[in-house]
Amino acid sequence: MELLIVGIGQLVTPQARGMELAAHERCYIKIRDGKIAEFGPLDRAPAPSPPHLRELDARGGVVLPGLVDPHTHAVFAETREEEFLRRCRGERYTSGGIRTTVAAVRRASEEDLYQSAKRFLLEMLCQGTTTVEVKSGYGLDLENELKLLRVIKRLDEDLPLDLVPTFLGAHAVPEGKSSSEYVREVLAMIPEVKRLGLAEFCDVFCEPGFFSVEESRKILSACRAAGLKLKIHADELEWSGGAELAAELGAVSADHLLRASDEGLKRLKEAGVIPVLLPGTAFTLNAPFPPVRKMLEAGLPVALATDFNPGTCLISSMLFIVTLAVMRMGMTVEEALIAATRNGAWALGLQDRGVIAPGMLADLVILDLDNYKQIPYFIGHDRVRYVLKRGEVVYAHPSLCQD
Repeated sequence: MELLIVGIGQLVTPQARGMELAAHERCYIKIRDGKIAEFGPLDRAPAPSPPHLRELDARGGVVLPGLVDPHTHAVFAETREEEFLRRCRGERYTSGGIRTTVAAVRRASEEDLYQSAKRFLLEMLCQGTTTVEVKSGYGLDLENELKLLRVIKRLDEDLPLDLVPTFLGAHAVPEGKSSSEYVREVLAMIPEVKRLGLAEFCDVFCEPGFFSVEESRKILSACRAAGLKLKIHADELEWSGGAELAAELGAVSADHLLRASDEGLKRLKEAGVIPVLLPGTAFTLNAPFPPVRKMLEAGLPVALATDFNPGTCLISSMLFIVTLAVMRMGMTVEEALIAATRNGAWALGLQDRGVIAPGMLADLVILDLDNYKQIPYFIGHDRVRYVLKRGEVVYAHPSLCQD
């Protein structure tokens, strides 16, 4: 089955390499078998031939690749608004908040967790996100970490998004245990996670007060030996050496990096590690934003993510993250859009999406905008007209259904 998208006012896509964003006016896109077959000027669009070639009118809107969110904690139980409000009054963030969610997750059934996360993930979809990384990490024992990972797998099977599962057993140290005791428990979880095929990545919160560089190295090395790809929470609250460790172990991404050292950034570049920046978390915590200009000038392919989680960032919209990156981090619109599409896909080891080009997945967002520079300008406005996943319309704005 083929789909022809016509009436595109502006088609916007990163190039295959580099930090250039191409914008094409008045275009069409032809989709075949879930992938981009071709695109070009509207006056050269092929004539539709139903029933094999369906047609979708973009109504002059902006089309860009489906947004990729490479760092979330979207499966959790209950909320932490009281903690949020205390922090707004100046209290320092600690791991106690994570333990609050751990207790709630342990009480929750798989069905409860599934329904909660389903609501949030569909909200992300309606805001243009088509690929989402989702971490465990609110179980902190084998039974509940596996429970979270099973929920992520079920959501991936049921929802019209691609979910990338990450094992984050080393998110915090459970109450009543030393870090060395819990590291041994995490190491014992890894073979079972791998045996059941429930995760593609392993992650560690490498931070003073959570897991040291030595402990993180031990866990990540074991995960790598088991065949899991690596991510790392690095240098968020303090400099920890997390960026350097990510480079040493060949992680796919190093995330947060608010306090990363110059040497750490240099090593990330040399090792080909993708820096994933989370401006929503810095915004929510009233913390300094990561040194994005230094990273871009060093040639690092920066990615953006929401860090959607119940404690430090309940922002689910990658479009709003793009706005924050432009407003608060000094990124250009072009840099932010590349970071939210192609580079986000790279941060998940995915090379088949994030760019509109023949052979790439037809994951697309159609926006009710005149041009892509309006994306950060319309802060919080509901401008997503259609979302396509592998060439199928998986979301249409309710106003379109009334036409």
